[in-house]
Amino acid sequence: MRAFVITAPGQAGVQDVEPPIAAPGEVVVDVERAGVCGTDVEFYTGEMAYLHQRHAHFPMRIGHEWMGTVTAVGDGVDPGWIGHRVTGDTMLGCGKCRRCLAGHQHVCEFRQEVGIRGGRAGALAEQVAVPATSLHRFPDDMDAALGALVEPAGNALRSVQGAALKPGDRALILGPGAIGLLCAMFARAAGAEVHLLGRSQRSISFAKTLGFQDVWAEDALPDLPFDAVIDASNSPALPAKALEVVEPAGRVVYVGLAGTPSLIDTRDLALKDVTAVGILSASPGLAGAIEAFASGDVDPRPLVAATIGLEDLAGVLAGARPHGAGDGPKIHIDPRILAAGGTP
Repeated sequence: MRAFVITAPGQAGVQDVEPPIAAPGEVVVDVERAGVCGTDVEFYTGEMAYLHQRHAHFPMRIGHEWMGTVTAVGDGVDPGWIGHRVTGDTMLGCGKCRRCLAGHQHVCEFRQEVGIRGGRAGALAEQVAVPATSLHRFPDDMDAALGALVEPAGNALRSVQGAALKPGDRALILGPGAIGLLCAMFARAAGAEVHLLGRSQRSISFAKTLGFQDVWAEDALPDLPFDAVIDASNSPALPAKALEVVEPAGRVVYVGLAGTPSLIDTRDLALKDVTAVGILSASPGLAGAIEAFASGDVDPRPLVAATIGLEDLAGVLAGARPHGAGDGPKIHIDPRILAAGGTP
């Protein structure tokens, strides 16, 4: 089958590889759509921390935001999964340690992460193999783009839940990228008054097309009481900004990651009686994200700027924007699109 493989920093492309076989307890999925994430870019550039911590190594096959149809099952798996459209949890815990037994497999010390950690091949390929226990089924009529947005949406939903927003609360979201805009959508669905802080005029303008009118550049941010602040940016300066502008007794949620350490003054945290929440992984939010998409409460499809084939992925990871792409922050891959533009 065709799969996208990174062999070294800045060196990647489509290769013919052996298709996966459904091992005991696992299924094989024909991938219909997969998203490109900032983590994928960091693997391509060689900056991803897991490479330096030896949790990952080249060559590797990336891709952890995906959806597709189950086409084969291994021993011990209900054959009724075959034919169903699904996504799967990225975080695959060992299932035996204290954290896993407490329901926190997403922070298992010994976990694999699909397309990220522990040598588990990712979904930027024609097929992917995953444990059946990681699967989440979609309604039969769910759009493929929605399916591939469930993983980032799970992170965003958990962030909004961490902010404990109530109808009428005022929320500020730092960074109108894919996760930030998904946070804004879930916050709006929760009944909050949503404000966003952006850097570029393009990102600010795009957020407004989604119905968010209170989108600000940093020098224009109004002096308002924010009940919760969600940092979905990659700026090392904004975690401190979140703590600065949140109301006393409010909540700050950190879901974005900077490339260098961020500093906050814990005296501000304590003296303002602020609750700080960190978010890693969509795992506990996947089912809720699917439900929100299926009900129509949240529709993030405008975030997808373009859907391209595997052969065009290296250029995107290197920073190129696909020809004809819209203004949204998310690029999707359809592995069935061939280099010449056809579909098998």
